[in-house]
Amino acid sequence: MTSSFKSIMVAGGAGFIGSNFVHYLREAHPATRVLVVDKLTYAGNMDSLKQSLGDEAVEFVEGDIADRELMETLTTRCDAVVNFAAESHNDRALLDPGPFVETNVRGAGVLAYAAAAHGVERYVHVSTDEVYGQIADGSFKEGDELRPRSTYPATKASGEMMILAAVESFGLQAAITRGVNNIGPYQHPEKALPLFVSNAIDDKPLPVYGDGMQVRDRMHVRDHCTAIDLVLREGETGESYNVGAGNECTNLYMIEKILERLGKPASLMTHIEDRTGHDFRYSVDASHLRALGWEPAFDLDAALLDTIDWYRDNEWWWRGMRSQDFEAYYEELYGDRLRQAGPG
Repeated sequence: MTSSFKSIMVAGGAGFIGSNFVHYLREAHPATRVLVVDKLTYAGNMDSLKQSLGDEAVEFVEGDIADRELMETLTTRCDAVVNFAAESHNDRALLDPGPFVETNVRGAGVLAYAAAAHGVERYVHVSTDEVYGQIADGSFKEGDELRPRSTYPATKASGEMMILAAVESFGLQAAITRGVNNIGPYQHPEKALPLFVSNAIDDKPLPVYGDGMQVRDRMHVRDHCTAIDLVLREGETGESYNVGAGNECTNLYMIEKILERLGKPASLMTHIEDRTGHDFRYSVDASHLRALGWEPAFDLDAALLDTIDWYRDNEWWWRGMRSQDFEAYYEELYGDRLRQAGPG
């Protein structure tokens, strides 16, 4: 079933994946109006929406998905919802789980229940492959048990349960996507790749957790956007869809590519004490999604190099985000670890 929509709400649309999805919608579906909703926490950035906000078909509302009254109002103005809104940084979740529970669980439920009450035609909840936990060999399938090992994925798994409850209790026409690690434009510099690129540009140490051999499937955000759009239009209600590009590599491989691309020395790489609950490897089987006709456009190196080049060429965007508050957080998280570590 392929659906067209007059108006789509993009919750969390000033964040990383959300802002990229807004730009994608304007290109792929120019007749569709886009209602962007974002709480504008530290991770939301209006600069990420610059290229689309001048479009009369795009409207921005500052708001919280946990605000029931607001969500009740806004869901009457759209016939589809895609929810990207989430607290998403594992390290911050270990420092303070409260905001993660509030947005990723309570907020997910408030928005889903409002959408169901007002007859929204289609709903996609954007989750993460981290809900499965780590895997040594093979790849997770959608029916596998969810066994999150850290605070952030635990709240995302709980949020998924809120969506499924809305499907069963209120008939919400919703599907769930579980995406692998995304890379690409507009990702907050607290995240691994933009942190490493921005540090390397400034000749600062690159803090590498443990031995750096953790494995992730690094998917370009543009590929994630095409997958979410396909699930929105053709996914089955109540189904979950793994979204993975098959671009697995270690953290060390990614860092080596960054240093090579930027012409920086390997001595910037600094191994530090690993964080608690750090999963060794994530991997998902995306055959369920591929059966709908989806294929990624970026292989591993293309995704990495496109992303590195974007941060190199767009310092105007990320320098403002490395604010005094960010540097205080950076010191709290990495300061002692870096001082205790040596290079290499």
